[in-house]
Amino acid sequence: MPCNHLNYNIREFSKRILLAAAKIRSSVEFLAELSDVVIASIGCDAMEIWLKEKKGCSCWEATKCPSRFYRMGNADEKQLQEALQKGVVKIDLNNTFGLKGFYNDCVSVVSIPLCSGDETVGLLLLKSRGVGFFDERIVDFFDHVSQVIAISIAYHRVQLQQRERVKELQCLFEIAKTASIPGLNGNRILEEIVGHIPPAWQYPEITAAQIMFENEVFSIGDLSKIKHSQQADIVMEGVRRGQIIVSYMEDRPELDEGPFLWEERGLIDTIAREIASILERKKADHDRVELHKQLIHADRLATIGQLAAGVAHEINEPLGSILGFAQLASKHPDLPGQVKKDLKKIEAASLHAREVVKKLMLFARESLTEKKQVDLNELIEEGLYFIESRCVKAGIQMSKILDSNLPHLRVDPAHIHQVLINLIVNAIQAMESNGLLTIETFREDDHVCFAVRDNGCGMDDDVLEKIFIPFFTTKDVGEGTGLGLPVVHGIVSSHGGTIGVETKIGCGSRFIVRLPIHGLCGPGVKGNA
Repeated sequence: MPCNHLNYNIREFSKRILLAAAKIRSSVEFLAELSDVVIASIGCDAMEIWLKEKKGCSCWEATKCPSRFYRMGNADEKQLQEALQKGVVKIDLNNTFGLKGFYNDCVSVVSIPLCSGDETVGLLLLKSRGVGFFDERIVDFFDHVSQVIAISIAYHRVQLQQRERVKELQCLFEIAKTASIPGLNGNRILEEIVGHIPPAWQYPEITAAQIMFENEVFSIGDLSKIKHSQQADIVMEGVRRGQIIVSYMEDRPELDEGPFLWEERGLIDTIAREIASILERKKADHDRVELHKQLIHADRLATIGQLAAGVAHEINEPLGSILGFAQLASKHPDLPGQVKKDLKKIEAASLHAREVVKKLMLFARESLTEKKQVDLNELIEEGLYFIESRCVKAGIQMSKILDSNLPHLRVDPAHIHQVLINLIVNAIQAMESNGLLTIETFREDDHVCFAVRDNGCGMDDDVLEKIFIPFFTTKDVGEGTGLGLPVVHGIVSSHGGTIGVETKIGCGSRFIVRLPIHGLCGPGVKGNA
């Protein structure tokens, strides 16, 4: 049945449409109100709005009560172009524009191009199940107001785009501000960043976000109700290290990428790149600080080494005289018993002092080395043979993980044996009964390595920084000289190797000795708590 009247004049209709466009809200909400105004004004059964997009086009369908359905989806761009070329067209008797899903029994259709100035933004289709429903008055009316509809659509798009850009820029600004806060580690930064993501998406109230980086997960929102998601990889130095996932917890109409905008795809990719850049800078800063500490430590050790060498040489000669005269005097036949006991104490003290001097010379790399080709596994098996009984006595279990394919090394066997024994003794002293001592050998690039690991008390950062300084010890008075690890460092460095430490309070420590397979590499110490 033809429509005999319009509920709005052109002025009132235009005012309603422009007011709808001025409201700050999503495209779905705007098109829903626009459809309500159009359908209510003429009483048609359904309508479509086809809109040109940056990529392809979209189709909006709306139906009249009692049943109502709104859907934003992709439409065929070629079909839209063909319809636009025809201009204003009134069609009857089922010659429709591919109507599907709703009111397929519509037999009256009018198509009206939506033009804003010289730009055509889309096409308006009005549909009715009544034959000849659309008279010339309706066609003329929408021919006049089509430009208002087009302007309102264009205006709302610009407004929406500006709002989304502001949200995106705010998100990136908050990320940059978080990254600039001093003292935050990588995990704390990611925890802060994930909270800035949902407000930047079109529907923040139903948005959940998740950042997965290596073995850590940071999230916000209810991830048990995910309906739609988009992801971006976090790539550092060409390697995928993590992922960002942004999800909607409710269904939303189809837009550019599912219910997401093209701009949101660009934003999530940008955030992934920003996170990679921030973490790379944090790693570089951490490495620079660690390198600075190592340089200071190496300089300190070099100075102490020079001092130790000088002291050792100065003490060695008078110490030899004291020991020699004590031994000579003890051979006198008429010495009283107490004097003999005192001479034995002088001799024992002199021997202990000579051992300390020997360790100082090892630390200062003043002793001669006799390097030969050795099998590291055989050397370790020999060393463990003498230490196994001590482990059994202390109630400590020993585990060996030895790589049978290691190349031979050119080292001083006695010195490497001393390194192994010192590390094992330290590990045993750090554990209580029922501890676990693990000795490993493995290859790492152009180095052969062995590691001694305990599950003892571990070390804090303050202790870790001082363990290679001569005479520093955490043991009670009389239980250690504080030269064991400095001697280990001196021996390893004299072989062109490095010694690294991995430790955590309450979880134990792992000392890793790396020895070069070919030639010598620069000495150094690496430690991370």
